[in-house]
Parts: sequence; structure tokens; C-alpha cells
Amino acid sequence: MTIIEGVRDGAVITTCGSFFRGAAPQWYPTDESLQTPDVVGQYLAKGWMPETGFVTTETPIVAFGSCFASNVSNYLAKRGYSVISHGEGAAYVTKMGDGMVHTHAILQQFRWAWKNEQPRVALWHGYKAERFGYDEEARLATKDLFDRAELFIITLGLSEVWYDEVTGEVFWRAPPREVFDASRHKFRLSRSDETRRNLEEIWALIQEVRPEAKVVFTISPIPLTATFRDVGCISANAVSKAILRSAMDEFYEAAEGKGTKLFYFPSYDMVMYGFDNQWTPDRRHVYTHVLDFNMKVFEHYYCVPGLPKARLDAAYHKARLLDLSVGRGGHAAVAKVDPKLLATQAADRRRKAARQRRSPRFIAALMLNKVRRRFGI
Repeated sequence: MTIIEGVRDGAVITTCGSFFRGAAPQWYPTDESLQTPDVVGQYLAKGWMPETGFVTTETPIVAFGSCFASNVSNYLAKRGYSVISHGEGAAYVTKMGDGMVHTHAILQQFRWAWKNEQPRVALWHGYKAERFGYDEEARLATKDLFDRAELFIITLGLSEVWYDEVTGEVFWRAPPREVFDASRHKFRLSRSDETRRNLEEIWALIQEVRPEAKVVFTISPIPLTATFRDVGCISANAVSKAILRSAMDEFYEAAEGKGTKLFYFPSYDMVMYGFDNQWTPDRRHVYTHVLDFNMKVFEHYYCVPGLPKARLDAAYHKARLLDLSVGRGGHAAVAKVDPKLLATQAADRRRKAARQRRSPRFIAALMLNKVRRRFGI
């Protein structure tokens, strides 16, 4: 058998040479690779970052999409960057900036704002199933944000959609229970080709109306809460994310302006494959130290003056150390240093106590104690 040599992390490695591997293959990292000084540049961000940063504190930014979009908005706003879609406002990308979880919902906002196109039936509903109408004030507020934006950061979340069979139009989320009509409200997967076409139209609209603007697409690592498919949610989520990632890659590789005005920020890739214990106990939310590192990567590469490399490297090695601590000692190992986890645990305790107070056994014991105190039993 033919053996060839390669270099990974400065050391010579050998592998099967029966097949051509190119002049400079990119090797998959080992555990040791993730401890090397240039792990971010070599393994986590390589090939996706701009040559130089371009986001200043004066750059108007619109960030929206899936629930992961709020992490982007909150971090950049806290660091003093001009996230004009963050805070209060009439635009739905402000009110529901992390609730537009698929490419259909995102594309609808661009069509509505710039082409004054709206769905023929009510499709937009908020976190509590409240209806978001096609209000002209909200449309103009959205148009104003889009017209001013010099950078769009758009986060994709999932591929499962509910749609109105009569019109073919897609809901933001699942239909509210009070309006659900089984005869016309249907569920399906938005497959890779459809997702790619939506991305192409979003990019084309931005180029048409705001040709000087830049766009950064990301994919949220946050998994599905539940699936409407008749398969386990783990498998359904794997398919949902694979569709997004493959469609994004196909779109990006063929897009005009990639690497200059159009970018993919690999937040999904870094969270999923740069860590081993990235999830809090609910296995849906990402640990704060992982999120913080993720955003520091963005700041280092995209922002001016940007985060110094020494601070970026320190953030990764700190996050990696905490990641390994979870593996050795469980979630308790990092609870004291993770405010988000502490808040989640406190909320879980409150919910458990509330359930106990509503249980028949608890109510019976409470009444018995009252009787005993009253009669001195």
C-alpha cells in the first residue's frame, strides 16, 4: 500500500496514498489540534472571513432571522456597534427579529418592504400567537431600516414550514391553534433547492436596492424544539440543519460578490464542531462561554479596529477549558461561572415548586396542616 506524508499542526502525519488528495489538503482536527495556538484561523474560520474588517461603530446594521440572531444583535449593541434593528420600533424585524426562522419568512420581509408585496392571507404571528397584520406603518419602518442598512446579518434557523395550501404561502411559525384549519394548513420540509432559490432572491433584492450594502449569512445551531414529522426530533433536526447548510454552500459558491460583499459566518460550524459539551442541560441552548467566543470571532475578523488576536485566542481556550470541565464534572462544573445556566436552573426550580403546589397531594397536605393548627392536633 502506498503511504503519503502530510503536515498537520506542524507535525508530519502519514495516510493512505492510494487516492489523490490534492496539493494542500485541509486535515480534520484532532483533540490536540484544538489546543494549538492558531486553532481559530486554521480550523474554525479558515476560508470564510473577509480579508480586512469593515464594520465600524458607525456602520448601520440590521440583524434578524432565527432565535440565534438575538445573540448577534445583543453582543454588537453592547459593544457599541450601531444595530439599528435592535431595541424598540414598529418594524417586525425589530419586534420579531429572532422569530423569523426560515428563508420564506426572511424573504417575505424584503418583498414587503421594498416591493410592497404581502401575503394574501394572514400568515404572520408573534411569540404568543398574536397576529401581525400587514400594517403600512410597520412596512415603512421596515423599509426605512433596510434603506439605511450598510450591513445585513441574516440568521437561518430551520427548514420545517407550515403553509396555506390554497395560496402556497408560508407561515412565519406554526399556525395558531385558534385559526388552524386542517383542510388548508399543511406541513412540509423546505428542501435544499427551494432554500437556495430563496437565498438567491434575498441577495438579488439587496443588490438591486442597496448595491453598496454587505450581507453576512449565518446558521443557528439551536435545534428544533419539536418536529411535526413522524420521526425522532434528533433525526428531524439533523435533516433540517443539513438542508440549510448545503443550500447555503451551493448558493454562496455560485454567488456574485462572495468574499467582498457577501459572506458566510460559520457560527453553526464552530459551535457544533469546535466543542464537545456546548449544550446547557436542556440540550437546546448553547453555553454562554461558547456564544461569547463565537461573537468574538465575528468582532475579530469583521470589525474595525476589531478584537486583538490575543483576546480571541484567550476566549477560545477559556471556552474550551470550560467545555472540557463540563465533560469531566457535568453541568455543575461551570454553573457558578455561567449566569445563563444559573438563571435556567433557578427557573426550573420555580417551575418545579409551582407544579408541586398545584398537585392534589400537596393541596391535601396543606389543608390537613391547617386543620391540625386550628384544632391543636
